[in-house]
Amino acid sequence: MIKFNGLFHKGLEDLARQDRLRVCRSLQRIGVGRVLCQQTGRELVDFSSSDYLGLCTHPLLLERAVICAQMDGSGSGASRVVTGLTVHMRNLEQRVAALTAMPDARIFPSGWQANASLLPALGRLSIQQTGEKATIFADKLIHASLYHGCAAAGLRPIRFRHGDVAHLATLLAQCKSSGLRIVLTESVFSMEGDQSDIVALRAITQQYNALLCVDEAHAIGVFGENGFGLSLGFADIIVGTFSKALGSMGAFIASSKSACEWLDNTASGAVFSTALSPLLIGAIDAALDLLPNMVQARNQVEVLSKRLRKHMWNGGVDIGSSTTHIIPILVGKECKAMSLARVIEELGFLVVAIRPPTVPPDRCRLRVAICAYHTIEQVDALAHALLHAIGNDEKHGC
Repeated sequence: MIKFNGLFHKGLEDLARQDRLRVCRSLQRIGVGRVLCQQTGRELVDFSSSDYLGLCTHPLLLERAVICAQMDGSGSGASRVVTGLTVHMRNLEQRVAALTAMPDARIFPSGWQANASLLPALGRLSIQQTGEKATIFADKLIHASLYHGCAAAGLRPIRFRHGDVAHLATLLAQCKSSGLRIVLTESVFSMEGDQSDIVALRAITQQYNALLCVDEAHAIGVFGENGFGLSLGFADIIVGTFSKALGSMGAFIASSKSACEWLDNTASGAVFSTALSPLLIGAIDAALDLLPNMVQARNQVEVLSKRLRKHMWNGGVDIGSSTTHIIPILVGKECKAMSLARVIEELGFLVVAIRPPTVPPDRCRLRVAICAYHTIEQVDALAHALLHAIGNDEKHGC
């Protein structure tokens, strides 16, 4: 192993020269929406977390997690197809199915595993039942885990322009394959903060006999009936996470009963991965109890998001097409994003720089995430800090 260290070192040096080197820091939560950076000793207001409803520290989640652990242990012991399926997990799956208006659902250890497992399972179905490979049509800005799933399935997705339903329709019309057609999108895009036109996508997929799969990771908790997303009644397959607005960890795929049973047999993330811990099952169940009544929290997120977007528009800052609680501050080059993130941190805010490969080289940004625990004063202070930092950066350059 030691003889290869030079290669690793050179690789890291190359990333550092491109301002693309990632370093995980120690950040300790010291209160709701506040963290302590162990390296610098600074206390920061956290505008990077996806804990949109502030449920990570809610006492009911902690209490329910302990109760489930006392009953079922701290770990599940194996994959769901071996010993991992408890009564509590099955009850949670049925509850998720009801909330998504689907006949059934399956729980996965993470959103990445759910997405990365789903596409190979669908690809296998297409070959087995039609004799042809599936054809995947993907919004070009879908999450990396979905692209990974396509690669694992041996399928090269046909990408349509971001949010362009007409372009998708043209591509679907040109498809002559009799294999399964799958359209992939997110309801709220994790880096752009804009929304898909789910109604239009449903109409197009029905017209061209395609399956609509929607990743609801950043919509669940914040949008939709009882806070359970934007694609209820429209998608054929819904993927969602418990790790963002629901304050826990894990994910689900909701669809028909036969689709879920197919996943039991073909989704590697279910077959070969240890099932979710009973601790997390308990916390998720508690979050679902709270979710329908968190209207005020969802309204707070909406109001504060609009307020920050208005500040940025008035200051001439490019925030792209954001319409949600995710607000990208588009700055261009890697060096500029890194420089601005450092300045913003010095001013007391955690706002992380997003660089390639997450976004294209000329679309680097600071990604602001608005949560229900933020205040008007904090949002106004962040806006002032951003405008100040961007103004100074434009004078002096990277």
